[in-house]
Amino acid sequence: MQRIDAYWRAANYLSVGQIYLLDNPLLTEPLRPEHIKPRLLGHWGTTPGLNFCFAHLNRIIAERGQDMIYIAGPGHGGPAAVAHAWLEGTYSEKYPDISQDAAGMRRLFRQFSFPGGIPSHVAPETPGSIHEGGELGYSLAHAFGAAFDNPHLVVACVVGDGEAETGPLAASWHSNKLLDPYLDGVVLPILHLNGYKIANPTVLARIPEAELVKLMEGYGYRPHIVGPDHEQMARTLDEVFDQIAAYKDGRADRLPMIILRTPKGWTGPHEVDGVPVEGTWRAHQVPLSGVRDNPEHLAMLEAWMRSYRPDELFDADGRPVPALLQTVPEGPLRMSASAHANGGELLKPLRLPDFRHYAVEVKSPAQQTSEPTRVLGAFLRDVIAANPHNFRVMGPDETASNRLQAVFETTDRAWNAALEPTDEHLAAGGRVMEVLSEHLCQGWLEGYLLTGRHGLFNCYEAFIHIIDAMFNQHAKWLQASKRIPWRRPVASLNYLLSSHVWRQDHNGFSHQDPGFLDLVVNKKAEVVRVYLPPDANTLLSVGDHCLRSRDYVNVIVAGKQPVLDLFTMDEAIAHCTRGLGILPWASTDQDREPDVVLACAGDVPTMETLAAAAILREHLPSLKVRVVNVVDLMRLQPPSEHPHGMPDAEFDTLFTTDKPIIFNFHGYPWLIHRLTYRRHGHHHLHVRGYKEEGTTTTPFDMAMLNDIDRYHLVMDVIDRVPGLGTTAAHLRQRMTDARLQARAYTREHGEDPLETGSWTWPAPFSS
Repeated sequence: MQRIDAYWRAANYLSVGQIYLLDNPLLTEPLRPEHIKPRLLGHWGTTPGLNFCFAHLNRIIAERGQDMIYIAGPGHGGPAAVAHAWLEGTYSEKYPDISQDAAGMRRLFRQFSFPGGIPSHVAPETPGSIHEGGELGYSLAHAFGAAFDNPHLVVACVVGDGEAETGPLAASWHSNKLLDPYLDGVVLPILHLNGYKIANPTVLARIPEAELVKLMEGYGYRPHIVGPDHEQMARTLDEVFDQIAAYKDGRADRLPMIILRTPKGWTGPHEVDGVPVEGTWRAHQVPLSGVRDNPEHLAMLEAWMRSYRPDELFDADGRPVPALLQTVPEGPLRMSASAHANGGELLKPLRLPDFRHYAVEVKSPAQQTSEPTRVLGAFLRDVIAANPHNFRVMGPDETASNRLQAVFETTDRAWNAALEPTDEHLAAGGRVMEVLSEHLCQGWLEGYLLTGRHGLFNCYEAFIHIIDAMFNQHAKWLQASKRIPWRRPVASLNYLLSSHVWRQDHNGFSHQDPGFLDLVVNKKAEVVRVYLPPDANTLLSVGDHCLRSRDYVNVIVAGKQPVLDLFTMDEAIAHCTRGLGILPWASTDQDREPDVVLACAGDVPTMETLAAAAILREHLPSLKVRVVNVVDLMRLQPPSEHPHGMPDAEFDTLFTTDKPIIFNFHGYPWLIHRLTYRRHGHHHLHVRGYKEEGTTTTPFDMAMLNDIDRYHLVMDVIDRVPGLGTTAAHLRQRMTDARLQARAYTREHGEDPLETGSWTWPAPFSS
């Protein structure tokens, strides 16, 4: 207990020093104003509780040889995780200039929340972390994601009582129903009740303890209550890890969890300027804020730091004394040095079947249809079979709805709760993770990827927005990690968005939103990729590419409804490798300068563009039309903005600099303008896309509501090609009438006219 207490005091001392000190790290002289940082940033309130957990978990690891990582839900307690990594020696191994001595301690303090230094949260720069915690609510989902397929790992997850009020965290308690005791590891939740958020009490700290215990029991856990006492925590952890061993051996059906009560800002100033601080919301951030200008506060800070008795903890050179480190585990068992928290060290490439074997045969383009995601499902089925321990598919109860049900030929949905005779495809150890919470699917997959595995998240396009903020955080984590030499590349986070805006005509307006693409493009080019394969074979090529990639967020938008097959597999591979290209069989400008460029991105916009090109070919045969399809959206940017960007000369050759470009786009039109605004021909670019017009209607009527339909595209060409306005007036009127007739037909018959609903390309163009 004395060694644990010494470690805890040392971690607290180092934490306070990070928040306050620029110099004089060992207090070898009285504190002076110039020793204090000019801007005091950080969060003290949760930090001593985190240090308390680290100190005690180290003892368990060392005594039992337990493989363990931690996740600090209150990640704003960053000083604790940094102090822990420095005491374990890992920090100095990763950053040799932050040595384990007085000079290194000084640099450790100076860098914290300081320009050119490190963030105040448990960021990627912190060894041992896979969870920043800057945005609250995701710690427990990350913890379970890390535990899946890690049978020997324990993930200790400290859940802040403020964080516990968020929706994602409240749902995350149910993750234990999908955990397999034999194939997966264990999550040990530690609910840290210190009573307050920034300015208010927390709900779980104020409800009766008996009610809180029943709540945790209802979630399926065996709760243990611990107060701020070393001996009680030690005894409880021994009991908890005995229960974990029983669970892993099949002798217990419930996992334990800990409810830890400590004062907010424990061991800090009890009172400042006549008002209580420790044990109140005032301890949340910086308890003493005027240290540089207030001699009384400066004296209080020095007394506070000396209360940890640093002369007992560090020798004259600033090194931790040997007795303090006796409970620290050795080598890779240190939580701050675990390879699980630097998942690229454990990452093994997927064994991928040859995606070309799943190709749809295409004898002539746009003559037949396939369901792209159904075709991809067969490929994913065999990916799962070939990678039974390091690949999972996540989705909010939509895997079959998105037509990926072929995966159930080789696996089931993970399930460890009660079963009924009518259930299908539910089993412990299933590779498909489904729960009706996009937050959990995202959190599980992030934890799974960051600990060295692979996966795919399939979702309805409109509802991926639910995890917008989680995507933001993961993209920022990847961006920061790329700049840290010791962080190894991890598998990309792959989204497959189906049931998309143009084929949600049956569910209506609430299910029609392609705006996730706009959010994704906000992120740094080094992190994000967006693909819109127009048919089944291009989806196979894109899917294989994304599963092989590292350190990206890949967004694939592909429909589940029948769409025209446009490319043979060889053609699809070439088209996807280019990222975009001319469809020669649909164009009439061979060896000539086009009069107009019809561009398209997305399966339904591509089909409507081809139908428009067919009308123009038939009725305006002298018009030279070039049809360009875009798969890789980032090709539209200049290479100065994105690694996939197309050079200006190539872009100009493809799209021209002075001819009208009618671009039919899957998403909101302004995204195309945003990506191409620097291009020479941008002032000739006219974009059609989703303009927030939707309802429960037919697919073609949905296209007409947003003016991406073939008839409106023909009208756009007539309006924008010089000289056509008068000579093609008759055709323009016929297009207007065709729209009116199609609208009337849907209103009377409840379905689209045959000529739009089952359209195929006319006889292939012959040169």
